[in-house]
Amino acid sequence: MPSFSLFRCVVRLTGGRVGGFLLGGLWAVTAHAQPVVQTYLHQHQQAPLIAPAPNPQTAGAPWIRIGIASQTLTFFDARGHALRWYPIATAKRGVGETENSYQTPRGWHRVCEKIGDNAPADTIISRRTVTPWQYTPALHAEFPQKDWILTRIIWLCGTEPGLNQGTREDGVVVDSYARYIYIHGAGGHVSMGTPSSLGCVRMTSDTVIDLFEQLPVGTEILIDEHA
Repeated sequence: MPSFSLFRCVVRLTGGRVGGFLLGGLWAVTAHAQPVVQTYLHQHQQAPLIAPAPNPQTAGAPWIRIGIASQTLTFFDARGHALRWYPIATAKRGVGETENSYQTPRGWHRVCEKIGDNAPADTIISRRTVTPWQYTPALHAEFPQKDWILTRIIWLCGTEPGLNQGTREDGVVVDSYARYIYIHGAGGHVSMGTPSSLGCVRMTSDTVIDLFEQLPVGTEILIDEHA
């Protein structure tokens, strides 16, 4: 028999429009409620179990963890509860901070700029300017080597001098902002969960829109090689 908590969940999700009754130990739920409940259960079955993780950098602040090993991005609220979880694609060449390495930098960052608010999904962004053009599979087939930046840009600044901010002691540039390290939308040809980018963090257009809407400028981001 479904628990009372599930019944309360049904009531909440359907705005009270539940035509349920107890018959022979079974709950019978109206056709209106069933698709809602099925969607709810499917989403929660698909999401991984993520332990609470308060921000280790700034206590009580929301934060993001980008896992290189897992190829995932997790957005935690101020209490450390996971609000969002997405598959991503980081650099094909692995991790590294130096300029022109085409690698994804490690360490603490923050969101410095957001570009593309309200642009339609799959809008092409060129040189940080939203264009009137749309990505299509046919366009990708015509330019298969193009690193498409689509839909939204979340531009990252490193916050660790000498690692991902400024230069190293030997003068080599390791600045994530100067390297144009973004979280951005990618074309449908990109397989999430597999490293493939030129240093940025790729997401689908739908997921980067969702993240963009939740994420204020200044949010702290940890790019963790082992997570």
